[in-house]
Amino acid sequence: MTNFFLHHHAKRTLIGAVTTLVLVSGLAACGHRSHDYGTNMSAEQYAAKRDKMVDKVASKLDLNADQKKLLAVVGDKIFEQRAALIGQTQDPRAEMKALVAGDKFDAARAQALINDKTAAIQTKSPEVIAAMANFYNSLNTAQQQKVREYMDGRGHWFSRG
Repeated sequence: MTNFFLHHHAKRTLIGAVTTLVLVSGLAACGHRSHDYGTNMSAEQYAAKRDKMVDKVASKLDLNADQKKLLAVVGDKIFEQRAALIGQTQDPRAEMKALVAGDKFDAARAQALINDKTAAIQTKSPEVIAAMANFYNSLNTAQQQKVREYMDGRGHWFSRG
């Protein structure tokens, strides 16, 4: 019975962490995404996009200067994780197409890709989670409620119009 409760708690914790990461990824997106998902974005382009995201969220949550800095760190950590996930490739689609280029699916290459991506997630996710925790824990009760409403789909922070 104890294993059930530990498993259930671990599952809920994982779901919470994933939900948080989805929220942060959604916040970091802040509008239109190009087809390369930022793979070729320069540091200056990323900084401009991050600043736009921070300003947009700051206006929705009424963030103070310290909270804005913490949110910028979240964006930076997500960008670092995305860069680690992309790795050295210039064309992720070509990598995927190469798996089926021959008469047999390249299972070994597919497993190597999965192993690389999993390692990147395991390496960078603790930093993303820590940054998100620092940001979220800096919010007051009303701000946290606005985040929860956004996650429930009642917030439309980035809709066009």
